Amino acid sequence: MNIIQSLPRSLFQRRALALGLVLAGCLGGIGIAQAQNYPTKPVKVIINFPPGGVADQVARSITMSLSETMGQPFVVENKAGAGGNIGGEAAVRSPADGYTLLMTSGGMVSINPAIYPKMTFDPVKDLTPVAAAARVLVYLEVKPDLPVKDAKEFIAYLKANPGKLSYGSPGNGSSPHLAGELFKEKAQVDAVHVPYRGAAPAMQDLMGGQIDFMFDPGIGLQNVKAGKLRLLAIGSMKRSPLFPDVPTLDEVGLKDFTADTYFGFYAPTGTPAAIIEKLNTEINKVVRSDAFRDRLLNMGGEPAPMTPKEFGDKAHEDTERFGKLIHDRHIMGG
Repeated sequence: MNIIQSLPRSLFQRRALALGLVLAGCLGGIGIAQAQNYPTKPVKVIINFPPGGVADQVARSITMSLSETMGQPFVVENKAGAGGNIGGEAAVRSPADGYTLLMTSGGMVSINPAIYPKMTFDPVKDLTPVAAAARVLVYLEVKPDLPVKDAKEFIAYLKANPGKLSYGSPGNGSSPHLAGELFKEKAQVDAVHVPYRGAAPAMQDLMGGQIDFMFDPGIGLQNVKAGKLRLLAIGSMKRSPLFPDVPTLDEVGLKDFTADTYFGFYAPTGTPAAIIEKLNTEINKVVRSDAFRDRLLNMGGEPAPMTPKEFGDKAHEDTERFGKLIHDRHIMGG
């Protein structure tokens, strides 16, 4: 019998527990020290949508400020495709050391697992919420030569022309796509969905008349103000302060219509908690700033400072909110 076996079990267990607590304390101390020094080199921020879209604009606004306040460059890298899955996988496969972050819509985490049956990673398990950045509304916009003046006329026009009009989105499963499908279901109309690789190319085709309407996440609002597009309604439960006279779809008669989504930052699971906490604190400082709020307002969005847990809970809520729609409308990833 060796020495360990000869020790009374309770005594051995107490010593093992004490050793474990000491080790945990040491590791915790290391994590805190890492966070105090973090970052000591450039941080890569993967945006899983193309340049020019909401995720890109929001990320660049925040990373510019983080580079100044945290003393190291936050370098943006766009990796678009597969509804955000390509950029998501790149983030998941990166070291969990705080030097690779992902900026994405909540939909990639909450929606994509339901519409992409063969994802190579599990975003809920493989990514850790860091900080939300923005609540993004969607705006129902039509090309200016469409013979309608308001949302009610538009719904009537769609009913008179079933399947003849088309609408664009940043891709299958994106919030503008789900908004379009929710609109079709609640209004009982038919239209053809045209998915793009991001909101910017979809907006270009709306401007060019290749598609008839779009649920815009905010990038086309300057074109609305310039009279190049016609805004008919807001896809949220409350009106936009930018367009206080434009009704919500709920007000038009599509009860409880809301297709808001949240954009924010994630890190590979296993990233030290102390680093996550530090990033959350610094990102929330930017999100709460007047400069960021004003810029986001011009894009039609709202700041959304949250704790990591609150951000994760929002993604879970979206899964519950859109799950039935995805099933009923047979929405699949492209």
